[in-house]
Amino acid sequence: MRLKNILPEYLGITLGAVLVSLSLLLFLVPAKIAPGGVSGLAMVFYHLFGLPVGVMMLCFNIPLFLIGIKLLGKRFGVRTLFAFTGVSLVYDFIDTFYKVQPATKEPLLAAVFGGIILGLGLGLVFRMKGTTGGSDILGQIIHKYSNVSLGIGIMIVDFVVISLAGAAFKDITLALYGFISLYASSKVIDLVLDGFDYARSIQIISSQKDEIIAAITEEMGRGGTEIRGVGFYTKEERNILFTVVTRKEVATVVQTIKQIDPNAFVIISNVHEVLGEGFRPRV
Repeated sequence: MRLKNILPEYLGITLGAVLVSLSLLLFLVPAKIAPGGVSGLAMVFYHLFGLPVGVMMLCFNIPLFLIGIKLLGKRFGVRTLFAFTGVSLVYDFIDTFYKVQPATKEPLLAAVFGGIILGLGLGLVFRMKGTTGGSDILGQIIHKYSNVSLGIGIMIVDFVVISLAGAAFKDITLALYGFISLYASSKVIDLVLDGFDYARSIQIISSQKDEIIAAITEEMGRGGTEIRGVGFYTKEERNILFTVVTRKEVATVVQTIKQIDPNAFVIISNVHEVLGEGFRPRV
């Protein structure tokens, strides 16, 4: 693979590692809020025994990485090694030479914003085909040797780590904040990977279909598809109109449909991506 193709990916992983480190340094570690995974365990060891967070993350991740390669094959590759090593080195470098202060002393704000920045960093790493090890590897091992799905496997690992952190600090409130942080980071990861729902699909069943088609095509300049359907109970043939519009156009379409046929049956759904004329490709 050419350097110009892989260089942006490694730059993305590096930026992701920096964001993960900052989320821990500025928010989660000072507040004793474990976000799950290896970073959560490293944080516990830091507060209980004074051991460096970055070094502990590396000590946990390297054996897991080797076990993952042995049990699951070489699917993790260099990107995973680069990602979790980068997080550890960046964390300890900033902590050692810059001694940054916590961004807030309010634990709820630390949980929410720490989770958001953590999700941004992890999302970038995942988008560039890497992982940060830890619960990802354990989750895949659980998935391989049981009937548990990968997502549930990772969730189990994170749940155990956050619960252990709460028990270690003898404060269930910190565990609850950890779950808030985990939820925030997971939502942001999904956002980074999937993006915003920038379009909506609309299905319309109406006796005034010709007027609605004319309004959508002529007034809004949107296309669509007419699908033949049969009612469950009446067994009558009724065509279903299917179209895709941007979020800004939804209100206009709904208002137009109501004006033409107040009794129309309308279904509106989120669309993650649209490929075709009239829509921009997702970045």
